[in-house]
Amino acid sequence: MQIEVLKRDGSPSGEKVTLDPAIFGVTPNDHAIYMAVRSYMANQRQGTHKVKPRNEVRGGGKKPYRQKKTGRARAGTTRSPLWVGGGSIFGPKPHDYVVKVPAKLRRLARLSALSLKARAEAIKIVEDFTFDQPKTREMAGVLKALSLEGTKTLFLTPSKNDILLRSGRNIPALSIREAANASTYDIVNHKTLVLQKSALKSLEESLRKAGKES
Repeated sequence: MQIEVLKRDGSPSGEKVTLDPAIFGVTPNDHAIYMAVRSYMANQRQGTHKVKPRNEVRGGGKKPYRQKKTGRARAGTTRSPLWVGGGSIFGPKPHDYVVKVPAKLRRLARLSALSLKARAEAIKIVEDFTFDQPKTREMAGVLKALSLEGTKTLFLTPSKNDILLRSGRNIPALSIREAANASTYDIVNHKTLVLQKSALKSLEESLRKAGKES
């Protein structure tokens, strides 16, 4: 599959690139995508939620009143879960939410997500560019030229680029990532995928390398 490379002003550059069918043309595996997204979202959770059971609540050592002849239910401590200010019953405790996914399945999920984007013709390739200094207006102009204004877009760069990152971080519908670090969640959570020309090569190389290692 060939895609024309666009300039930052949205006009054709006259150059075309070929998407590797081994990466952008695989049969999508929905379950792999589901597992990768589930793992990503679960791993974002801190798991630091906590409440105090009755043995951790301060006070309550003295019996509040005599056992009998009060007309009230017997009570041994003011920190009983039945009392205001008492401990909690079966409350949350800190724990790990990590969901582990095998490397082969993670790679398959990324290939599946990229292939779905290719099938939907939701991939654009642009020439490599940067700005002299961070300018949100400049990045917004690029998106407008690519007819992506207001569209949830994932922009992939070949390497970390602080100028582009700072230029796009205030645009609500735009996310900027390094191509090699783009997760399955990043890909499926955006409508359109925009890659700089060098980022395409970086993405394909990282996936090939992951295939050899797994």
